[in-house]
Amino acid sequence: MQGVFGSTAKLPMLIAALPMYDFPELRADHDALWDAVSKYLVAAGVSGAPGHLTRNVGHAETWGDPRLLLGQGCEYPLAKSFADTVRLVASPCFVAPGCDGATYRSAIVVREDDPAATLADLCQRRCVINEADSNSGMNLLRATLAPLAKGRRFFQSVQHSGSHLRSAEMVGDGRADVAALDCVSLAHFRRLYPSITAKLRILDWTVDSPSLPLITARGTTDDVLQKLRSSLSAVLADPALKSVRERLLLENFDVAPRDDYAVVLGLERRAAEQGYPVLA
Repeated sequence: MQGVFGSTAKLPMLIAALPMYDFPELRADHDALWDAVSKYLVAAGVSGAPGHLTRNVGHAETWGDPRLLLGQGCEYPLAKSFADTVRLVASPCFVAPGCDGATYRSAIVVREDDPAATLADLCQRRCVINEADSNSGMNLLRATLAPLAKGRRFFQSVQHSGSHLRSAEMVGDGRADVAALDCVSLAHFRRLYPSITAKLRILDWTVDSPSLPLITARGTTDDVLQKLRSSLSAVLADPALKSVRERLLLENFDVAPRDDYAVVLGLERRAAEQGYPVLA
């Protein structure tokens, strides 16, 4: 039987990972989603599909793993460091404020009692981002603020928190003044961690970009890529997974995503042209 990498030789042990919204309260739903995808793949003749999601390695490590059958990535680091390593499978369409089809944006949040009324009021305030190469936490925010920065430093400081949830906590408890939170994450936070989001308010929204894509290793064959997309479509139509999809805020998949990362790289380029190449 032909394997994912187009060979009849002994298959490598494939992996699957869906780390981007895998909060503890949603892990059972991601497990159920993957279990269904895996069964559809096996029924379609794809051998080597793992029986469980990989959670014991960092997300960037899975993006660079040639054994990756299905994963989820962040557009900006994929464009910058992994464009030659992965293939795009689909762009999820989420049901959350800030999403429009297969696009999303970030909510620019401040503390609930912060007097800021406009983005300009955030000048010389303390910013926190989840990761330096995050599309939602950094790249979209940089693109949004570039016209206001006018080639100068905008924030007093920029801290790194390690996660959107941690950024939300830091703004809420006063260790930072502003953060850009991926709108899907924020929608989950409002349901799962209302005591954190109650301390925040949305001041404005960033520009948008394609949502966090599902990916597979560059070596995955065209045949298996199409079967991955067919399996995702089958998951959307499965009535037994209705509650799982609802808890994951998942409405649809765009199975013809652009493969050139033009949007996120264009946002980076325009910020640099406006004299704001680094969020600062």
